[in-house]
Amino acid sequence: MSLQAPRLLLRLDAARRLGTRPLFWLAWHRLLTAGGAPRRALRGHGVPDGPFLPLAAPPAPALPGAARQAVLERARSLPPVVVHGPFDPGAGALRLDLFGPGDIRPVWEANRLAWLPLLVQAHRLEPGGGHLARAEAELAAWLAANPPFRGPNWACGQEAALRALHLALAHGLLGGGPASPGLAGLLRLHARRIEATRAYAVAQDNNHSVSEPAGLLACAWLLGDEALARSGREGLVRAIGRLVAADGGFAQVSTGYHRLLVDVLSVLEWLRRRHGAAPLPASCQARAASAARWLARLVEPETGALPRLGHQDGSAFADLSLCGPHDARGSVERAARLLAGASAGVPGDPGCAWLGLAPAPALPAEAEWLAQGTRGWRRGNARALLRTGPLRFRPGQADLLHLDLWHGPLNLLRDTGTGAYNPLPAEAWWAGYFTGATAHNLILFDEAEPMPRAGRFLLSRWVRTGLLPDGAFTRDSRGNRHARRVMPGEAEWTVEDAVEGPFRSLALRWHLAPGPWRLTGRGVARPEACIVLHSDAELAISLEPGWESPAYGVARPVPVLVARAAAPVRGITTRIRFRTDCAGAGVAA
Repeated sequence: MSLQAPRLLLRLDAARRLGTRPLFWLAWHRLLTAGGAPRRALRGHGVPDGPFLPLAAPPAPALPGAARQAVLERARSLPPVVVHGPFDPGAGALRLDLFGPGDIRPVWEANRLAWLPLLVQAHRLEPGGGHLARAEAELAAWLAANPPFRGPNWACGQEAALRALHLALAHGLLGGGPASPGLAGLLRLHARRIEATRAYAVAQDNNHSVSEPAGLLACAWLLGDEALARSGREGLVRAIGRLVAADGGFAQVSTGYHRLLVDVLSVLEWLRRRHGAAPLPASCQARAASAARWLARLVEPETGALPRLGHQDGSAFADLSLCGPHDARGSVERAARLLAGASAGVPGDPGCAWLGLAPAPALPAEAEWLAQGTRGWRRGNARALLRTGPLRFRPGQADLLHLDLWHGPLNLLRDTGTGAYNPLPAEAWWAGYFTGATAHNLILFDEAEPMPRAGRFLLSRWVRTGLLPDGAFTRDSRGNRHARRVMPGEAEWTVEDAVEGPFRSLALRWHLAPGPWRLTGRGVARPEACIVLHSDAELAISLEPGWESPAYGVARPVPVLVARAAAPVRGITTRIRFRTDCAGAGVAA
């Protein structure tokens, strides 16, 4: 059935903004697919037999008792390693419908072989515990249940790359050495899958473009394949140079995918050193170091939490610290040491002990910083993150000018997260809600989304963006301009939102931390903080129910402070006060 004109026009608009390079690579991928090239590349293969892993292993590093116990307990309670969800494990991987049966994302996460390094850790801690034998058995069972290039777990080149990196990491944690015939055969299968759809990865201009050549390099180093190593290295150098800015900003403005970026680069750098391979060019090393610093700025030191900026899929790749998706301290410490030669303030991270990484000097504290797509401030225990332009790559969410504000571990003004990429029919509203402007801390004009959706992961009519000395601004396709200035302080932060344009009304939304908020006349208050609003126009202030997604596949209610005004209005000033006598502040303002 043909597209309706409005959706077709939106897609044409989005295509124009994407630019010729990703469109060329996507067209080339589709041409190759139509001609059967990827399927031919995956014909003819055997299924390797074990053993896959080295028998010898070095002793475990010195770890605190709690870290040792956590590894052994996690190893004894592994979830099932064979997961297909609602997808046909026998269907050709390249022809599989990845959306109709359900959400593929949880299936892929469960099949990245993250349990393999964990069992290797347990084996080194408890050599007689049967963990290595179990790893061999589980790997053989996984391969039997996922025959090469069939089913959902061979449908994506990036998933093959992440499995290859976990395989190489497990091999290295066991002391390395030549790959066994079984492991070599398994890595060749993964390398073939990655190479079959390289054009698709390049077209994405996102984490695929980095992870897939990184996976090829991991395979090449273990296989001793110089041609494959050259191919992977060239692809990775191009991807880093294009997608990672010199200031550390990433094409995917997402804390979740930025974490995956530095996790992949960290593991690859550790493998490179073990195999004695040549380092990446100095420019790539500098960008990787800046990317590590970018993420380290945002981690809450007490909990490891990150702002939920951009798409969040719950990844925790190569999680040797067993922090999980909600605690990024292990990721940032490993990345800081391997990529930036510094510490992110987690000197006792067990993951770094497993990798044999020496202590390093702490990263310098920064009161303010600026990167492509974001800028931030820190004053005392308070810190803020502002989503800015430029929009060189497709935005994942309508979140331009969203502001996250934290006071210690309290995420006072927050991003609402993602929900799920392909939710169940009862939660179908998640897809539009969590990616829309209504779910972010910004101004919405005439209750109309500024960037209409043109596809599942594609927005159209991108807003124009620019920087201000202390903030940023946007202008939408209707001519409405929103300028946001942030004035930080240890006890009080001020946010000034100035507006102009042909709008008839506006609504400013602040998504609040759950808690005992109460209206105070000109804002809201709770024991830890209060928020007071001022404007040149009359404001209708309310505390309304909203939603947030604290984890992938989960949604829960969250309070939202909403201030509405009718034109003419020039702006709204928000003052946030921490741990002050807020009881009278809202009333007296």
